[in-house]
Amino acid sequence: MALRVTVWNEFIHERRDKEVRAVYPDGIHAALAGFLVEDGFSVRLASLEQPEHGLSEEILAQTDVLLWWSHIAHHLVSDVVAERIERRVLSGMGFIALHSSQKAKVFRRLLGASCGLKWRESGERERIWAVEPSHPICRGVPESFELPHEEMYGEPFAIPAPDEVLFLSWFPGGEVFRSGCTFTRGLGKIFYFQPGHESFPTYYDPIVQRIISNAVCWAAPSGGPKPTFGNYEKEKA
Repeated sequence: MALRVTVWNEFIHERRDKEVRAVYPDGIHAALAGFLVEDGFSVRLASLEQPEHGLSEEILAQTDVLLWWSHIAHHLVSDVVAERIERRVLSGMGFIALHSSQKAKVFRRLLGASCGLKWRESGERERIWAVEPSHPICRGVPESFELPHEEMYGEPFAIPAPDEVLFLSWFPGGEVFRSGCTFTRGLGKIFYFQPGHESFPTYYDPIVQRIISNAVCWAAPSGGPKPTFGNYEKEKA
């Protein structure tokens, strides 16, 4: 059975900004869904304006991995929905936070941190290094690659120490950034991946697509045993 992926996007920039709409005419979530479907995943789209932001209990129960893109409307996401997603991640659903989603309510809840950073929206080139080449998310990815235009994100990045730093980025201003990090919370696996500013065609880059597809496979529930908590009676011999 194909992994079930829900791609969530604010879907605000694409409707307000002609420059962004020219890059992603059907929305960033549709661009992400396009290559994920080609890679064999079962994909559902969701966005901010839908009832419950398109993330009801039923839909999340049918989601193995949730991809999240947000930027200017973090505060408009319902606390109820953010808590619902957090519970699902803790119980095993994978969560992939893309680009400015480092400030998303649910990501900050899961990490327990402000997730602040330096940034500069100047369209500079970004060189990304895969520093853990044996990791499944790095499968089929070159040692390094360049994106001709991206938003600069720079250290310090106010996150707890990641389980793994998979990608490091460099920008022409001399800044560096931990651009691909993994975390485990409860039974859920989390991947943060920095590239993906709305004005640039980053999600059409085949290497970026490969990394995201690999991350979906990695973040999917393991199918292992569910732990038992609370008062526990001794098993009979």
